[in-house]
Amino acid sequence: MYALLFSQVLRRIDAERVHHLTIRLLRAVQAVPGLPRLLRALLGPGEGLKVKALGLEFPGPLGLAAGFDKDAVAYEALAGFGFGHVEVGTITGEPQPGNPRPRLFRLPPDRAVVNRMGFNNRGAADAVARLRRDRDVVVGVNIGKTKVVPEEEAASDYVKSTRLLAPLADYLVVNVSSPNTPGLRNLQAVEHLRPLLRAVQEAKGDTPLLVKIAPDLADEDVDAVADLALELGLDGIIATNTTISREGLRGDPAVAAEAGGLSGAPVKRRSVEVLKQLKARTGDRLTLISVGGIETADDVRERMAAGATLVQGYTGMIYGGPLWAYKINRELRRDLRR
Repeated sequence: MYALLFSQVLRRIDAERVHHLTIRLLRAVQAVPGLPRLLRALLGPGEGLKVKALGLEFPGPLGLAAGFDKDAVAYEALAGFGFGHVEVGTITGEPQPGNPRPRLFRLPPDRAVVNRMGFNNRGAADAVARLRRDRDVVVGVNIGKTKVVPEEEAASDYVKSTRLLAPLADYLVVNVSSPNTPGLRNLQAVEHLRPLLRAVQEAKGDTPLLVKIAPDLADEDVDAVADLALELGLDGIIATNTTISREGLRGDPAVAAEAGGLSGAPVKRRSVEVLKQLKARTGDRLTLISVGGIETADDVRERMAAGATLVQGYTGMIYGGPLWAYKINRELRRDLRR
């Protein structure tokens, strides 16, 4: 039914408009007392899929990646559809509108999406009221740099978000890998990343801290970030963000040529490569969260066999529909029974 709805209706509507409609529907679900909890009982990961990581217990290995619930407005409802955790954001120190529209594009033949949203969000202070501590959903908070903040002042901008949001997060992610904020990826260079992460560490308290990296890093830079994470005692790495590569796409060339980060199936191969490299470099000393091209239960199995403790998806849900996570969890449970 969802495949028919997508092919006949949704793909004809502006992608960002569909996203905002979905968020409104999820907020309506969340506003009904008890409904998110009932959905979790019906559609949640279920027994046998629990994962212990970062000092937390996750109901299942599959979570929702950052970028969908940018302002932490619907994470309880989203967890009701089978996600073991929800990562909100990216949230910046100051509110910002993001890049001009249109800024979100689908490539259905590639099962991919191009976005240049530009960290559109209401800012860290606005998110505080919605990140309640009395919740039974694991929520990670992804923070990024405010666009107007100069690169040399990035650390203070991240620290502002950290002080506001770390006490309310189950884990915190420093995002230095989006291609849609000018100069942001420069912060992945170790000489810039070290002082930034140290500043965030000093401000985060006891909240587990991870860094999210791009698939476009050269292998030697992946190793350098891994070594830095170990040096600083970070809790983990999320790999990978969207890519600026457009290699091998079959969809509309005009859409493929749009500026922004590419997510979905085309990122799969490189995401697995980076995961394996990180695992070889760090062993069991870091929690590795794999994201990029997760579409099926087989993808989840592959990532966990390659060293991931947890996995995340986003584009897979766009093409798979609202029961996408539930169906993956159902198949994983069948594996356990076999």
